[in-house]
Amino acid sequence: MEIAMFFEPVDNVPVLLDEHHKRLGDILRIHTREGGFPELVGIHVAILGVREDRRSVDNEGCAYAAEQVRQQLYRLFPSQENVLLADLGDIRKGYAVEDTYFALSSAVAQLIKEGILPVIIGGSQDLTYANYMAYEQLGQIINIVSVDPRFDLGRTENELDASSYLSRIILHQPNYLFNFTNIGYQSYYVDHKAVTLMKNLLFDAYRLGRVRANLEEVEPMVRNADMISVDISSVRQSDAPGHKNASPNGFYGEELCQITRYAGMSDKLTSIGFYEYNPTYDPNGQTAQLIAQMIWYFIEGYYARVKDFPIKNKEDYLKYTVAIRNHQEEIVFYKSKRTDRWWMEVTCPASVRSKYYRHYLVPCSYTDYQTACEDDVPDRWWQVYQKFM
Repeated sequence: MEIAMFFEPVDNVPVLLDEHHKRLGDILRIHTREGGFPELVGIHVAILGVREDRRSVDNEGCAYAAEQVRQQLYRLFPSQENVLLADLGDIRKGYAVEDTYFALSSAVAQLIKEGILPVIIGGSQDLTYANYMAYEQLGQIINIVSVDPRFDLGRTENELDASSYLSRIILHQPNYLFNFTNIGYQSYYVDHKAVTLMKNLLFDAYRLGRVRANLEEVEPMVRNADMISVDISSVRQSDAPGHKNASPNGFYGEELCQITRYAGMSDKLTSIGFYEYNPTYDPNGQTAQLIAQMIWYFIEGYYARVKDFPIKNKEDYLKYTVAIRNHQEEIVFYKSKRTDRWWMEVTCPASVRSKYYRHYLVPCSYTDYQTACEDDVPDRWWQVYQKFM
């Protein structure tokens, strides 16, 4: 598929004028009116904006986020030499919102097929649904991670919008969602019935306080994701004021940068999106700078990937088998000799093993291994095991 037709070129490319010190704006292959759509052969990561906010919830203006983020991103120095990046421009706004969704999902699917990781700059968070639809085109069962103070479940009878995209993903048929993880929800924004629903659906939800108390435990969460959706309102207003409904509580900016670096390091992750940034409420460009730095950290993490996944070359991993009292199944753990990262193998019936071959080896932490050694089944193991049954 020729995806160039979906994109408008980048306007206002900043002139950096520093021939001795290359910045990202100097090395990016940028879609411009003069140069045309960039050659994608050899590209690893592609940035694409989406000028769509017709289904935002009380945050109109977030369609203009990408241009402001680019102005900050282009000025940053790359973390290393030989990074191969492209900026494809902005997805054309369709006559109807569904037209924009189709263009975005088609472009993302094609990029993933070509081994290029799309970084989406929205736009409102309902675009997460379009990102998910790309995996339907690929026929791939996936895990989604959302960094968000809310669950965005909405009501099933409501039109799809930024506050209800998750309901639409859950109800969509055929369904390609294996697991959904929310990182950093804030209880005063979430109905307790919604928390119960998440548990009943065997999804994972982690309160902000729990996550911030031990940020390293986020690493296996994002390592298990195929796609990630970041709502900028998950960052506290003092660090990211660029949202009409910004909150005084949330993650610190540097914590989100750490999370996005973890995401970049994951060999499994194939797309990420940043949503709900509204330049109207960001007169000094502080939020645009933060998102640019989050993308910078993501790219740094991407180039730190080591193809570390114990599905074939298990000789590169230490294997630990833990027997738990009153539990029929032994739990098998793998620890990478190169990175010290952990996985655990969840018992999967032979009848569905080929269908879920990407999901029965679950990223975990040393804490999960310690839990098993203390004669208790780790929550992560049990959650996945129930899905197979």
